[in-house]
Amino acid sequence: MPRIRVLVGTRKGAFILTSDAGRRDWAVAGPFFGGWEIFHMAGSPADPDRLYASQSSGWFGQVIQRSDDGGLSWNPVGNDFAYTGGPGTHLYYDGTDRPWAFKRVWHLEPSPSDPDTVYAGVEDAALFRSTDGGATWQELPALREQQGAKWMPGAGGMCLHTILLDPTDPQRLYVAISAAGAFRSDDGGASWRPINRGLHSQYIPDPEAEVGHCVHRIAMHPARPGTLFMQKHWDVMRSDDAGDSWFEVSGNLPSDFGFAMAVHAHEPGTVYVVPIQSDAEHYPPEGRLRVYRSRQGGQAWDALTEGLPQQHCYVNVLRDAMAVDTLPECGVYFGTTGGQVYVSADAGDHWQAIVRDLPAVLSVSVQTLS
Repeated sequence: MPRIRVLVGTRKGAFILTSDAGRRDWAVAGPFFGGWEIFHMAGSPADPDRLYASQSSGWFGQVIQRSDDGGLSWNPVGNDFAYTGGPGTHLYYDGTDRPWAFKRVWHLEPSPSDPDTVYAGVEDAALFRSTDGGATWQELPALREQQGAKWMPGAGGMCLHTILLDPTDPQRLYVAISAAGAFRSDDGGASWRPINRGLHSQYIPDPEAEVGHCVHRIAMHPARPGTLFMQKHWDVMRSDDAGDSWFEVSGNLPSDFGFAMAVHAHEPGTVYVVPIQSDAEHYPPEGRLRVYRSRQGGQAWDALTEGLPQQHCYVNVLRDAMAVDTLPECGVYFGTTGGQVYVSADAGDHWQAIVRDLPAVLSVSVQTLS
């Protein structure tokens, strides 16, 4: 009987939520690493009991934690993220040059085939890889050679927050950086190029610049890896040529600003977003928490509201806080800055809260266990 494990990172610790395939009754374990910010937790597709967690504190720094028993126990592994190569400085808000300095790990992406290989997206924006289960980390420095001196921090910091691995081509990787844009490697990270043609960002000096765009999230379906969806700082975008060009698919959304994005596990053209009022007002339009689903790849959007608060709701859903499971009836999950984690066991038609009173949720990832 399949089981579901939901890995939740919050401002004050990590939580693991488990259920059977019905996804109605849930067990809640945690907090793990109480009091620490857990920016992301991820499980290995090759070994579901191999979990990685990014534990961060303004006082005590960064710790990568690893579990080999599905979260029952954890051990710290390597935490040395040393920059190599690339430009020596980058721009900052005030236009001055600043040296690159490691602050935290925003996202962990395990290899689909090897539990000991895992990628880390960090702030200041760079991509690291470990091939020994997190014990040691090596930067892929060619990424920062893509005009890294021109990258600037977004409001949340200059972070590499999204890593996509093409399941059909192990040499192809995608990353997204705030605020630099999206980038693709076709040779396993040895070289990179910007993939931002078609993006328009009115708040930067050159609205159609090759780099400098504040991309919030990119997503794809493993069966159609050449089609990418993007939630940008304003605009929902789509590419059908692996990022070589983009076009807008915001359509009838009440706002095209947001952070979270996910693609249905079995329908490559079905995509989910959570619109937010604006870049200054990080809450749902009209105080109504609505997930929007497009079954036409972004051509038209439907509001999904059953079971979600439709008045006086002013939470946010952050970029890494939405995920899907792979059960035949695809489940969709998201967490909020108000501490709620919601599940829909029917692809978004109906929602229920798994928990309501966690610390602010930073990330949600899901494992479908046999």
